Parts: sequence; C-alpha cells; structure tokens
Amino acid sequence: MTKTAITELPATTGPVFQPGDTGYDVEIAGFQTAYTHRPAVVVGAAHAEDVRAAVEYAARHGLPVAVQNTGHGLSVATDGGVLITTRRMTDIRIDADARTALVAAGVQAGALIEAAAAHGLAPLNGSSLSVGVVGYTLGGGIGILAREFGYAAEHVRGIEIVTADGRLRRLEPGDELFGAVLGTGGNFGVVTALELALLPITTVYGGQLQFDTPLVAPALEAWRLWTRDVPEQMTSAITMMAFPDIPAFPPHLRGRYVATINIAFTGSAEEGERLVAPLRAVGARMADDLRVMPYTESHAIYRDPEHPHPYLATNALLSDLPADATDAFLEATGPDSPVPVIAGLRHLGGALGRPGPNGIAMDHRDAEYIARVLTMPNPDNAGQIGDRLSLVLKTLQPWTLGQNLNFLYGGGDQAGEEQTRAGYSPATYDRLAGLKAKYDPANLFRNNRNIRPH
Repeated sequence: MTKTAITELPATTGPVFQPGDTGYDVEIAGFQTAYTHRPAVVVGAAHAEDVRAAVEYAARHGLPVAVQNTGHGLSVATDGGVLITTRRMTDIRIDADARTALVAAGVQAGALIEAAAAHGLAPLNGSSLSVGVVGYTLGGGIGILAREFGYAAEHVRGIEIVTADGRLRRLEPGDELFGAVLGTGGNFGVVTALELALLPITTVYGGQLQFDTPLVAPALEAWRLWTRDVPEQMTSAITMMAFPDIPAFPPHLRGRYVATINIAFTGSAEEGERLVAPLRAVGARMADDLRVMPYTESHAIYRDPEHPHPYLATNALLSDLPADATDAFLEATGPDSPVPVIAGLRHLGGALGRPGPNGIAMDHRDAEYIARVLTMPNPDNAGQIGDRLSLVLKTLQPWTLGQNLNFLYGGGDQAGEEQTRAGYSPATYDRLAGLKAKYDPANLFRNNRNIRPH
C-alpha cells in the first residue's frame, strides 16, 4: 500500500501510522513478543467513530482488520491490512445502583477492578491485571471465581460493536448477534464497549500453596482427588514448573521443580481453612499465603508475569481427570521434557457446566478440567516446540472434548478451520459460520481463530 492511499481514510481523532513512521513500532507492540502485527495502516482509535472510520476504510479496500489493546492474546498476526489499536479508549462508567460497568475497548482488568471496588463491587476478571477486559470477555472469560459465577461473557448486558458494514451497533440479549459475539474472540466486528454486570464482592479467601520437587506428584494427586468434592464457591488450579537457575527468579525457586496450587474462595476464612486442610496435609510448603484479601489484591492468587515476553500455549478440555491422565500429563511435561514447559490444570464444572443466559458461544460445558501447556520459544527450541505440545495433547486424547480458543496462544500457523471447530459443537460452529456469512461475508475479521463464512 502506498503512503497516499490513506488519504481516503476519514479524519480520526487518534493517530494514524504506516510502516516507517515515527511511533509505528511502539504502536504495534504488545505483551506477546513472539508475534507482532505488521499492518499497512494502524489507526490508534480514540473513540468509536475512529473505529468505524477504520473498518469502513478497510472494507472499501478489501483489507483484513486486526484489533489490539494489550496484545496478550495475539497469535494470528496481520501482514498488511489495517490494525486498530484501542488502548486510548479507557472510559469506565460505574452504575452502582444497577451494579453494572460500561467499559471502553481499551480498559484493562486492573483499572476496572479498582473502579468497581470504590463502590463495593467486583467484575468477573481473570488472573492478570494487565489483560484487556474486552478481549478476555469476547473469548468467554474463565475467571478466578468461574466455578461459582460461570463465564464472564454470561454477565454481559450490552455490546457496542462496529460490524463489517461500518455500522456502530448496540447489541442486547435476544439480538441475533449478541450470543455469537461472546465466545468467538472478535470474529464479528470490533467491540468498542461492553456493559458488564458487577458483583457485590469486596474480599476473597485465596492465595498459593507451593510444594518443592519431591512433593509435586503427591500434591497433584491430592489436588485431583480434592477437586471432586469441593463446593462451587471454590475455584482452583495447579501449575507445575521447572524454574531455570537464573537471577530472574527468587533464589529459593532457582533450579527447582515446583507445584503451585492457586485458591480462590468466596466463603468465610474458617470454611476456607477447613476446605484446604487436605492440601496442606501433603507436606511442607515452600510458600503458603492463603488469607482473606481485598478483592483489589486478587491478582496475587496467580501472580501472572508483568512484563512482555514470547510464549506459545495449547490446551485440552477434559471430561474427567483420572490418575492415568495426571500421570501421563506429568510424564509429558515434567522437568525431563526436552522443551521446558509450564503445565497447569484448572478445575471447571460448577456454573461453567450449566447452560448460561443469552446463548453465548461457549460449548463443551461437560468439561470438568482444562489442561494448559505454555512454553517460551527461543532459537534453540523452535524446532521442537510443536512436536512437544502435540505430544502432550496426544497423551490427553482419551479424555479430551475439545479446546478453549481463548487459551490458545501463538501457533498462528495451526489456526485453521479444524482447530477453530474444536472449540465448538458442530451445530454451534455451523450456526456461527452462517452468521459470519450474513454479517462478514468477505471475512474482514480473520486475524483470529477464524470462523469462515459459509
């Protein structure tokens, strides 16, 4: 595309960049550094009208549209086309009486948590403060309290979206596109704002239990058995990781293979202490910081990385978690793996297992667990990562129902129709593909786990 081509782009409040412009590289950068968008045009949207103008321009020229706020979930990067960055759209409006928040497309989870807390309320956020609220919710949103309250997307009350025809629409429950937009990660347009329900939650009992190398397998087995009987108010996960012996990590973790159990419980501290007793009985903990914390500190339950870095990840939604499954998972991902990986299991079920309101596009609700594997690519392991991740998925195949598309990071070369179909039932996928043909027949919004129009 020539520099003069953007003269057809209507004037925008936010900046516009093309390759070679000062500020272009900064504008396209995101949290995920393994992949980077390389668009022909970047529109730094300041409000919904900028988004509308960018989409209209792209449609007129037959250009694909990509969207980025923080870049946490980037995996299918655009090469050419139009990138709309939304980080300047940071308005938050809390209606304390209605217990709702209207959040613009650039709002991050931490900002929403703080704004809601000022009114004694909380959103259904995930584990990281720096993740974009809109992107997280469009993928469904499995949050730290997911077993009790279900998907974050089930708590959306309204959607403001620019569709492929350049129209800014307001979608509400019952509208044809409402449930399709939620769970499909940007396949149907650029969401400029979401209206979300908030919950009257101010504290949570939670934190981490951490076990050293000899207790990793016993901790995993104890957690596996424990999850079969805990109430829905308890949402938990376990992660196994071999920490490199490098200064970037605390001295007590360097060179250790560690299991970390993450706990989030909305009941009393006394009940929380009673429930976690079987986990503490595994043995001595390297760390045990379970406590009642202000909800504004709930990010301490997972302590996700704060700095941009490269990563690849895959997952499998599991119907069950017998000992054979955890044994196979541990063997495929343990410290002897030729490619170092972070291996985790999250307990699902509860409200996630029941059909939610508004028909959001989240299937495989009979999954009881999700297994996740994440690795950090580098020149030394690039040729082995794909085979290792495929091997892990193969070991879990007997219990696999499908995949959660929101937890697929990187691997854009594998982001074909087969992989996208694995996120939905055949009937749901066909319905979504039909809606895609109606609202985005040219597949303008395809830099994602794409639903192809038919």
